[in-house]
Amino acid sequence: MVELDIKIEAGDLYDYLLMHNYNSAAGVLGSAVGAMLILFAVATERWAFVALGVVLLLYMPWTLFVKSRRQVLSNPSFQKPLHYLLSDEGITISQGEESLQYRWEEMYKAVSTGRSIIVYTTRVNATIFPKRQMGDKTASVIEMISVHMPPGKVKIRS
Repeated sequence: MVELDIKIEAGDLYDYLLMHNYNSAAGVLGSAVGAMLILFAVATERWAFVALGVVLLLYMPWTLFVKSRRQVLSNPSFQKPLHYLLSDEGITISQGEESLQYRWEEMYKAVSTGRSIIVYTTRVNATIFPKRQMGDKTASVIEMISVHMPPGKVKIRS
């Protein structure tokens, strides 16, 4: 059993949003089209396409940055730390009087970024464990996830 108190900050949410969006077909396609427009502009000396390519490449990170800041400021659940309990049954998340439990078999997948361990509860919803807040419990969290979720659903790099 592992217990953690985590306060999600805008940078943590931004890290999740970047990873989630750039690992989707739309994120990859948008980046590829932006890069191709820049290459096209250089090859043909049609410099207007450079601007369009740069806009395509910078639009998503900027909007995700703004969205993460706005969401952290406006969503009451981000104002106080969340209490996490990882047990053999699953992950229990509580804050104040509210509590929610996800069973391990319900989890969609688990991934890591340089900043976080992310456990998806659905294809789009996730629990974010920022590494800087987990401290010495990081290895225990990774072990709990790896033991209780099928290996094909776990893509965590240490």
